[in-house]
Amino acid sequence: MTAELRARGGGGEDCQVLLNQMKEITGIQDSAFLLAALKAADGDLMEAVTFLTEDPAPEPVQSPAAAEASAWEGSTVGKQLPQDVGAAPAPHNQDNLHTANTVRPLESPKAPDAERDAAERPQDAHSAENKNRSKRKRCEVWGENPKQNDWRRAGDWPVGMKNIGNTCWFSAVIQSLFQLPEFRRLVLGYSLPQNVLESCRSHTGKRNIAFMQELQCLFALMLGTWRKFVDPSAALELLRDVFRSAEQPQQDVSEFTHKLLDWLEDAFQLTVNVTSLGDKSENPMVQLFYGTFLTEGVHEGNTFSKIETFGQYPLQVNGYRNLNECLEGAMVEGEMDEATASQSVKYGQERWFTKLPPVLTFELSRFEFNQSLGQPEKIHTKLEFPQTIYMDRYLYCNKDLIQMKREEMKRLKEKMLTLQQKLERYMEYGSGPARFPLPDMLQYVLEFIATKPAVAVSSAQSSPSTALHCRAKPHVLGVLSQPNGIQERTDTRTEDEAFFVADSSPQQSSSMELQAPVSPAELSERPAPHVVSREELNLVQTCLQRWRNEIEQDVQDLKESIARINLSIQQMYCDPLLQQVPYRLHAVLVHEGQANAGHYWAFIYDQPRKRWLKYNDISVTESSWEELERESFGGLRNASAYCLMYISDQVSPVGADEDGGPEARQLQKEVEALSPELRHYIQEDNWRLEQEAEEWDEEQSCKIPQMEPSPSSELQDLSSESGPEPSSVCEPSVHSLSSEHARIAKEQTAKAIANTADAYEKNGVEAALCEAFHEEYSRLYLLSKETPTPQNDARLQHVLIYFLQNNAPQQVVERTLLEQFADKNLSYDERSISIMKVARAKLSEIGPDDVDMEEYKRWHEDYSLFRKVSIYLLTGLELYQNRKYQESLTYLVYAYQSNTKLLLKGTNRGVSESLIALYRRKCLLKLNEVAASLFVSCEEAHVSEGVSILNELIIPCMHLMNNFEISKEDLDAIEVMRNRWCSYLGREDMDAKLQRKLGELLPRLLDGSTEVIVLKEPPKIRPNSPYDLCSRFAAVMESIHGASAVAVK
Repeated sequence: MTAELRARGGGGEDCQVLLNQMKEITGIQDSAFLLAALKAADGDLMEAVTFLTEDPAPEPVQSPAAAEASAWEGSTVGKQLPQDVGAAPAPHNQDNLHTANTVRPLESPKAPDAERDAAERPQDAHSAENKNRSKRKRCEVWGENPKQNDWRRAGDWPVGMKNIGNTCWFSAVIQSLFQLPEFRRLVLGYSLPQNVLESCRSHTGKRNIAFMQELQCLFALMLGTWRKFVDPSAALELLRDVFRSAEQPQQDVSEFTHKLLDWLEDAFQLTVNVTSLGDKSENPMVQLFYGTFLTEGVHEGNTFSKIETFGQYPLQVNGYRNLNECLEGAMVEGEMDEATASQSVKYGQERWFTKLPPVLTFELSRFEFNQSLGQPEKIHTKLEFPQTIYMDRYLYCNKDLIQMKREEMKRLKEKMLTLQQKLERYMEYGSGPARFPLPDMLQYVLEFIATKPAVAVSSAQSSPSTALHCRAKPHVLGVLSQPNGIQERTDTRTEDEAFFVADSSPQQSSSMELQAPVSPAELSERPAPHVVSREELNLVQTCLQRWRNEIEQDVQDLKESIARINLSIQQMYCDPLLQQVPYRLHAVLVHEGQANAGHYWAFIYDQPRKRWLKYNDISVTESSWEELERESFGGLRNASAYCLMYISDQVSPVGADEDGGPEARQLQKEVEALSPELRHYIQEDNWRLEQEAEEWDEEQSCKIPQMEPSPSSELQDLSSESGPEPSSVCEPSVHSLSSEHARIAKEQTAKAIANTADAYEKNGVEAALCEAFHEEYSRLYLLSKETPTPQNDARLQHVLIYFLQNNAPQQVVERTLLEQFADKNLSYDERSISIMKVARAKLSEIGPDDVDMEEYKRWHEDYSLFRKVSIYLLTGLELYQNRKYQESLTYLVYAYQSNTKLLLKGTNRGVSESLIALYRRKCLLKLNEVAASLFVSCEEAHVSEGVSILNELIIPCMHLMNNFEISKEDLDAIEVMRNRWCSYLGREDMDAKLQRKLGELLPRLLDGSTEVIVLKEPPKIRPNSPYDLCSRFAAVMESIHGASAVAVK
């Protein structure tokens, strides 16, 4: 490892990769501390992790070879190790229908050895492997977020799947299959007799059995785990041995599905061979996923017929608008004409499904090889597909009826083509390059002969319609002079105006469009006949009017005929006889990105909940058919469906229960039906979850006062204008925090004490404290009830205004106010000192039974976080106005992340989320423009700067934004930024080196779900006093509502 680091120069990028991996594995964020551990381990990543995470208890000794393999296999660094990778033959395709999607990952020559090693594991050690398989460091599960809802499953909600490095393809396919109840039952119920296990000698058979057992354990956890997501590492390691490729680390979904079904078919064949040796028709995988079709055709005058088997049915996308058109194009090639079959020039064939599987999978070929560019390209054209498709029109049993309908369809299309051509001759009349509708041309002639000669120009100019024609003509000429006859228009409204200003009506657009440089002569007269007699005028007008009416009637008749034919075509297959074999859409696998980089996720229909769910790695969220259409049909963005999974009525719905019980009861029944080993495996994992949660809580409670100050205590450092007093270091954090808030409000407290001079002189110190207490409480209470304005946030003035507006407990409010009068910084005079001492004495009398100190602490932490959010927001807005977008973005991102935690407790706990999101979005778009411009400049220094902005700011921020609660505006902004970089792919003016660098950036830009999000925290700021902070807030808010920027000292 050390040698490798030296060979790569021990460079910043590789070192940072190792540090990021250590942060993800250990949960420790101190880079210097991690670097020291890495050096102590002599550059060995796993040894350094062991130093940081393992207990000192002795463990079994592992061989060096095994340790090396486990350390590097599947990791990012492991992928970078030099390998002698060569091309291997493509896997055998059973159904002969799997047409390559142009690019396939190459298999490594080392794969067979790795497969054999994986398969040789003793089967009797399976239970011991189960115990060790799911053990993981708790930091791998929890990451950096201790919120329970982020790692604990909510009831019976489906679980996500961890992306362990370009494995989104695995998650999308496995989730789609797991949600098929029949498939799930087959996998979870899989078992082999002991004699079959012992007699299995081939490494392929052992590998398949091992994978089946790993898949069983994964499915069991997905069924009964308490975790929000599961870790598929064990099953993936077996797959990586076969799929590992230095060329393409991210796998192709269709290839993986083919390989997966092959392995499962072979594994189940072992169970079938026990009773029916070699009979594949009894194989459950064949029965569930495989069908047959008959091909009939004519080739060089000879007829042929053959039956073939298919699993995933491939469909071309190019040239088709919807799924039925794709199927029609795949089922019919050329022309079938039995009457002329003897002619050698005839060729054609038809395919008919003779048996459809319960699970019908369509593989959409969205990749093609661009011969001119020498690289694969993704097809982004739109392709619609229905929620229910009727397969009757493609079945052999309906051959005669469908052939009749196809002939009728062909006849209707030919007739419609003839009518359209006839209509086109009317609507594009003329013999020159410029053609116009014939009715309009006759109307123009009518207008021409009716125009008065030049002597009547003055009266003609007074007519509104005449003036309009005079002005409109130059505009039309201007439009025609532009490319494609389109006049460019720009919309100069900014997002600021869209956010802060009401829409204004574009009253001036029409007049601007009609403006064009025209000579006075053109404005003064229109073309007109020199001499026209009354008889000539009447004759020509009569003829032209009659011809125009006749032609308009012809055009109307043609349009109506075309509409009737089009309706007949649309309803051709709506015959109830052809709606007897429905298939319901079960899952849609989506790919976003380009041919060489991207991300996969799945939409799966949840039958019990009657809604679509979106499975995106660890995230499982509610969705809708409208969202599925936007992200799957294609044509609008870089995302489109890659694979469609339809199911017939033979497949029982997920969660079906004879008693009609809830899903939770059905899940419990499925868990109870598992084998004792799998139930024990789930129980062990759930027990470990509880242990990890307890240990995590203990660690967090220890970190708050010592290692990792809470956000509120960080604000104490931010806002302290002088260092903390020595005595306060040893006090609990709750005291130092509330004391800090008392210190912030000391000027207001001193003023309240000054107003009690009379009470102090007449009735003593306790009366003065009581009066000051009630007067200050009344003042703050009235302030908390004032109606807020965009330029004023009273919560910044005092902690108690924040408490009162958020309905804090009365005990918390009273203790906070009393602590304000007990502040040591109030020692101005004898009266202040006396009141401070009495207030301290009363504080000491308040016991744990009077105030819940944990609750008291949480309220003060929230207010500290609120002030921090406000300060970061103000700083970010000021920097944005000064065009310092990099610095501004960091403050705004941290403000948004912290504000989100506050808003979970109440809408009035934080600041305006939409305001932060708006300027965060604007900063990102500005920075993306800057980074992209630097990148395409082709100057090495500028390219490096652009890449640095992208890696250090844009990508981390995009990944923080791109969660299941992302707004449409943020999603659109992310899409704009991604499209900007994707548009550079294949540009001829960019050299190969720059294209390679772009290829390295795009996977992180499109799919960062596995990365540790590291965004540098902004510099700490010392805020002003409450009054100065409020005035600063007012100034900034006023400036963003106005037009000019203001600088506040």
